[in-house]
Amino acid sequence: MPDDKGQITIWGRANSVNVQKVLWCLRELDLAYERIDAGMAFGRNHEPEYLAMNPNARVPTLVDGDFVLWESNSVMRYLALAYRQDSPIYPQAPKRRAAVDRWLDWTLSTVQPVDRPVFWALVRTPAEQRDMVAIQKDVDAEAVVWQVADAQLATRRFIEGDDFTLADIAIGAYARRWLGVQGVSKPALPHLERWFAQLADRPGFQQFVAPPMS
Repeated sequence: MPDDKGQITIWGRANSVNVQKVLWCLRELDLAYERIDAGMAFGRNHEPEYLAMNPNARVPTLVDGDFVLWESNSVMRYLALAYRQDSPIYPQAPKRRAAVDRWLDWTLSTVQPVDRPVFWALVRTPAEQRDMVAIQKDVDAEAVVWQVADAQLATRRFIEGDDFTLADIAIGAYARRWLGVQGVSKPALPHLERWFAQLADRPGFQQFVAPPMS
């Protein structure tokens, strides 16, 4: 098992949802790391040094010794496999692991596309520039996706059963955005809200995901 004391570096700004996922994961796994601001106001992600690590110019990027990895869900999987193989956060049994993996994929294929227009409109666009009619249509489309998660959580403590997993981190980081935006009409999702209240008690969530959105 690799040494977990200080060789991990995460490039990325703290207000990126994908960076937040990785930082939360690191906290859950109790791994030491260094973080370097990059992206948006901090720049650096289009500089040659960064592009040599991540040609997509996005964040986060992980550097672990001489190993470089991008894509936040892949980074979380790697950290669990490389450092905490015995942790239930990423189960070893093939069926249980595949069940977690599908939700990691779901956040990218299904949640992120409907989350982005709502988040940018309500958090990163000045109020006077918002088209609230168009935004509500986007909110309605996103609500359909969150109803899937709400139904899943009707009979489970966490996304995939009794254990907290990487699926809860990935979906939880986006749920914070969905539940946190104001000024629009959203359906009641009681199972999602009950689950989210559990996540809110976790130190990693409190440190990296709970701060005001920006």
